[in-house]
Amino acid sequence: MARQRQATAEDHIQETITAWRRERPGLDLTGMAVVARLLRVSHRLEEVQDEFFSALGLKPGWLAVLAALRREGEPYQLTPTRLSEEALISTAGMTNRLDRLEQAGLVQRLPDPDDRRGVLVELTVDGRELVDAAVDAHRGLSKRLLGSLETGERDELDRILRKLLLPLDRGETPQPASLFPTGRVTPRRRRS
Repeated sequence: MARQRQATAEDHIQETITAWRRERPGLDLTGMAVVARLLRVSHRLEEVQDEFFSALGLKPGWLAVLAALRREGEPYQLTPTRLSEEALISTAGMTNRLDRLEQAGLVQRLPDPDDRRGVLVELTVDGRELVDAAVDAHRGLSKRLLGSLETGERDELDRILRKLLLPLDRGETPQPASLFPTGRVTPRRRRS
């Protein structure tokens, strides 16, 4: 079923591009095809990783928090705000995630000695052992997921994706209205 789904997905992208080329000859759709493929790859990788991490006892999104704490080095502490920035989620989402991680015994909240109202999140011994095991296992998974690419292709893909991602991370994305010559997003209605 997964093989059939994968083949169908790839065919669907090509079928979509082919249909647009038939309906709008001369229209440059290379950007659409690349973005569609990147989105599909991202979705499939996320599915595989979620399944993989679930087998290790990790819920979606937990590894981002645990890994941020682990990368910080001893004493493996960060503020919830810094964790939100590292994991790219809202502070409200981080609070919910920290509640679940704390219940699982993987992190603990401590008073911040430098801020009477502040809190530090600290990785527990169990959390450190789990994140280390997950990162080691993830290295192997990543190699298998990219196994269809040669070393040079992986390096080139990494370089290209980095080049694509940097302006997006800086917020340099076009606004919808700027993509239309008239500045209008909705089509004009014809008068009858």
